Amino acid sequence: MFKEKIKRKYSLRICILFVVLLISVEICVQYKPYWSLKRLKYINQIVDWSRKVSSNTLVDAEINVGLQKQNTVHRQQDPVRMGSRGDPWLHPTPGIGVIVPPTSASSVTSQQHLQGRRERQQEPRRHKKALRWHIDLQPWASSDHSFEQEALRFLDYITTPQIGCENKNHRGLLATSEASLKSWAICLDDRFSLTHRIKARQCRVYSLGLGSDDSGFEGSLVEKGCEIHHFDPSIKQSHIQERKNLWHHRLSVDWRDPNPAIAARDLQGNRKKLGTIMREFGHRKIDILKADVESAEWKIMENMILENVIENIGQLIIEVHLHWPGFEVSGDDSSVVRYWYSLLRELEMKEFRLFCTYKDLTKPQIFLQKHIFNASSSYTLSWVNTRWKH
Repeated sequence: MFKEKIKRKYSLRICILFVVLLISVEICVQYKPYWSLKRLKYINQIVDWSRKVSSNTLVDAEINVGLQKQNTVHRQQDPVRMGSRGDPWLHPTPGIGVIVPPTSASSVTSQQHLQGRRERQQEPRRHKKALRWHIDLQPWASSDHSFEQEALRFLDYITTPQIGCENKNHRGLLATSEASLKSWAICLDDRFSLTHRIKARQCRVYSLGLGSDDSGFEGSLVEKGCEIHHFDPSIKQSHIQERKNLWHHRLSVDWRDPNPAIAARDLQGNRKKLGTIMREFGHRKIDILKADVESAEWKIMENMILENVIENIGQLIIEVHLHWPGFEVSGDDSSVVRYWYSLLRELEMKEFRLFCTYKDLTKPQIFLQKHIFNASSSYTLSWVNTRWKH
């Protein structure tokens, strides 16, 4: 009994001393500028000594209990630290966030979290990709940078289908004469999403640079319930709705957005990049992009690739013009053809596959002002995005 009383007596004194020291340290921290460095050092030495003395006393036990309570409260406030290894909120899914475990007090909040998670899982995940300034050029076709070798490689590439399509649709034929037929082919195989989107009347089509005399393709898709947006800078009004699902816009798709100061004074200010138009219209995806933009296709296609807009297109039907390099495409003839080839290879790396090629025999049969390889000055290429599978 005597020893226990002495132990309690000294424990009480040590507790009182420790409390006093803690108060002194708190005052020292709050009024640190008014203390000298020597006094602070002396106080720290006293605190260290008191902690060593009281390491085996009841004071230490009380401090440990307090720390355990504090850690318990911290864990309760941090849902990431809770649960077992199999709990979904312990390892949150990237892009979805942390899901708070459902409790009786927060069942409504948990349901909202789960509902938001289901909606995000239903949408395709979008990953931000760094934009590039230029495409990666393919190696030269020959060591001497021969124009003939570059032209042969390019022409062989655009005339060789990369994937088969059993169900092609050629509704965009302009005339009955076989000599003047023009094909805008789309692939309606069941393995791709377009045929199912058309049946569900949910498909969206962008038509670039076509006049009113070349609208058979769009008309057939409108009848099937597709939403058509035709871009023509020559119309008088900003937006015209011709039919239920057919709109005409006084816009020209370009590879750059215009300078706002110039656009306010110039009608050509109606030029915008495809990505800008899609954002303004609130469209995330295009099922079919049909383009006949008279030699601007190369720079427009480059912009769509560099800004990752091309990935939001299901099928691309584009008329390429080969009689001259095109707008703002520089270099000698060999470099131009290498640039064309590199652009199309970028499409292939984006999982696009060429399934149909149409050679226009009504156009001059020249290739960069040269009569070689029986090449035409105009080809219509139909590509399908193989990532858009049903």
